[in-house]
Order: sequence, then C-alpha cells, then structure tokens
Amino acid sequence: MKRFLYLLVCLCISLYVSAEVKYVFYLIGDGMGANQVLAAEMYLAELDGQIGRKQLNMTQLPYSGQAATFSKSNGITDSAAAGTALATGSKTNNGTLGLTADGDTLTSIAEKLKAQGWGVGLLTTVAIDHATPAAFYANVKKRDSYYEIGTQLALTGFDFFGGAGLHRPAPPEGTTGFNLYDYAEEHGYTIARGIEDAELKRAETKKLILIQPNEAIDRRKKGSGNFPYMIDGRPEELQYKTLTPYAINFLKERHDRFFLMIEGGMIDYACHGRDGAAAIQETLDFDDAVGATLAFYHEHPDETLIVVTADHETGGMALGNSDYTLNLKHLQHQHCSKWVLNDELTNLFKDKKKPTWQQVRAILEERLDFYNGVELSDKEEADLKAAFQKAVKSKGKRPYKAMYKNVDALCNIAVGILDRQAKVGWTSYSHTASAVPVFAIGQGAEQFTGWMDNTDIAPKILNATAEH
Repeated sequence: MKRFLYLLVCLCISLYVSAEVKYVFYLIGDGMGANQVLAAEMYLAELDGQIGRKQLNMTQLPYSGQAATFSKSNGITDSAAAGTALATGSKTNNGTLGLTADGDTLTSIAEKLKAQGWGVGLLTTVAIDHATPAAFYANVKKRDSYYEIGTQLALTGFDFFGGAGLHRPAPPEGTTGFNLYDYAEEHGYTIARGIEDAELKRAETKKLILIQPNEAIDRRKKGSGNFPYMIDGRPEELQYKTLTPYAINFLKERHDRFFLMIEGGMIDYACHGRDGAAAIQETLDFDDAVGATLAFYHEHPDETLIVVTADHETGGMALGNSDYTLNLKHLQHQHCSKWVLNDELTNLFKDKKKPTWQQVRAILEERLDFYNGVELSDKEEADLKAAFQKAVKSKGKRPYKAMYKNVDALCNIAVGILDRQAKVGWTSYSHTASAVPVFAIGQGAEQFTGWMDNTDIAPKILNATAEH
C-alpha cells in the first residue's frame, strides 16, 4: 500500500513538472485599483436589484493577491515606471521606460520570450506607443519621446500590435526623418485599419499592426490618441470581446507558443477625469478581455497562464462619500463620457455668442438625465447656474485641467453631481499609492498570492514558462 501511494505521488509530481506553459496572457488594467473592480461588480448587482457583487471574470480566478506600485523615485508611480516594473521586474524613475534609474538598458519579459522563439503580441485601447505597451519594447529616458519609441517598435520583431495607432508617426517639427508607419512596413509589418481591413490582408501577413479605422487620423501627419470610450458607443470591432479573440487567433496560427499583453488603457483616462460611469464601463470592457482569455484557457488548461493586475490606481476612487449608502446604479443616467459632454458644452459657447441657460439645460437633460430622472437639490442647481454664469463671462474657457484634457468647470460640476449622488468619491485627478489587485489562473498561478511588489510579477511569469 505504501509503495502504491509512493508511486502515485511520484506520478502526480512528474505530471506537474512536465506541464509546459505555452500560452501566457498578461492583462494590465491601467489605473485599475481594487475599488474600480468592486465598483463594476456592485454596479452590475444594483442594476439587477441586488445588494452585493455580480462577479467579474477576473475576480473568479482562483488565485489572488495585492501588489505595491511605488517607483524608484517616488511613492506614487507614473505609468512609465510602473509599466517598466511590470514588464522587466525592475524599478525605475517616474517618466522612464525600459531603463534603470542609472540609465542601463532593461529587457522585458516580452523581449526575452521573443528571443526564445515565442510569438508576442501587445494590445491596448490607447496608442501603441503609450507608456504601458511601450514598457514592453522601448528603452528611453522620457516617456513622451514618442517618435523614438515608435522607431524602436518597428525593430522589435513582435508579431502583433493592436491599439489606437501611434501618437507621433511623423518626425518632430523642425527635424528630418521618415514616417513611422512607412518605417514599420519596411520592417515587415502590415498596417491594417480595423479587423475588416486586417482580414483582407491576413493571409499574407506575418506581422500586423492593427489600428482603429478612423480615416480622420492622417497616417502621415497627425497622431492617434485612444479608442472612443465604451460609454460613448465604441464600435464592436474596437471592443475587447472582439479584439482579444482576434489577437489570440492571429498569434496561435503562427506560433506554437505565444505571449499576449492586454492593457485596459481607458480606465486610467476615465479616472483621471473623475468620471465614475466611464470608469466602470472601461473596467467591464477590460474584463471582457479576461473572459476571452479564460475561454482559451478552458481549451488549453494545462498549457496556459493568465495573470491580471494593474500598473497603479488612479483618482483615489472611493465607494461611499457621506452616509451609509451606496447608489451606483444611479450612474446609468450618464449617457456619454465627461469628455463628450465637455465638448458639447464648449461647442455651444463657440457657436453662440451668448448661450442661454435653457440651451445648457437641454444638454444636461439629454446627457445626464438632469431634471428628467435625476433630481437636483437647490444647492446643486445653484452651483450649475453659477458655473454657467462664469462660463458666459469667460466665453467658455476651461479653467480645470485633468491629466489628458482641459475640462470646462460647468462640465466638471455636472458630472461631479452625478458621482456624488451615486456616492462615488475621488481624492485626486492623478495616481495614488494604493495597492492594486493581482488575479491568476493556470500553470504557475499559485505563485500570485499574498502581498507582493509589482517587480515580482514578471519574474514569476518567467519562472512558470521556464524560459529564464
């Protein structure tokens, strides 16, 4: 009997050891702290008339932990330093990509696996030369060196890039150089605008750069920003429920092993703007990416590792701002992002020499259900009207500045009212030092439990692949 048990244990150990990770999914919710995840779950539950959580895909993964996010230079990190930590396992200064604080070159997990013959893909909802995706291939002192980053992108040999496009495809003004889309094509990449275009070119394509099908973006001059917000009606082909399976299939058709990093970049943008409704919708879109990787995992459970985390928390999002109540379903009254509302109000002041309160009110009724489902207190209405009067005097100038866009004070107050009524609070327009969640499933997933540093994650993934 003892001999039988001994042989059984040996057999189990041998099976475990022989398991080979061939598919790695590394999902990074930019700006996604624990409260962004919980807000999305509780929002869904409230819509169903329940108090509690309607679990997301990521929170159903069997292993979980938390990661600290401080950088080499500060307790609060930026996306460049955090991305570098997640990509390379090394701390660096804020603003730096792929270099140590002393300027030494770092090698990312994506580059290491590519050197071992793996297929590599990077997918994001923002520009593909933005800080988080760039941390997996670029080595620059300043994260806003977009032209240099784009040049390095073309030299990676990575198989798949997906996102909004490039921030700076043309040489900096006053300098000579080449267009980065042309440069990428010279290095074997096919540029496709949307999945339909990619399908037409797919058969003969070895390396693909898939960008949004927005003809208003001139590939020769103007740079790309990001996808439209989900709350603004993002087309299905730019949603993760569609993009993620496409990226997976592209890589699997060409490689027997692959690594795919997926960034939920717009969570960060929404939280920088203190836009609770948009942040929840971006988190749900990102969770669709997790769902797509889980579907793949269930087909290849012995060969797949999925790790979900964030680079940092943004906004200091709080669930509860006054009494013992939460009313997240109230955010369903918001029908566009803060940025779309901001543009509509700004354009009103541009188009009308002296817009009326009734014209402003009509926009607020349409976009936030104010006066039509959302009741305002006397103080809330007084604050809106006071902001309107100031906007009239200043001719619609935008006095508040969020991270990525100036915001009209009237818009800031209006969306703030809805957030406060939903009992969502914010401490910052920027990043915080809050720990971020880590979720995992698959071969080697048991490593991702407890308290860890963001620099621990990439080495743990490499340990699971045995490519180190």
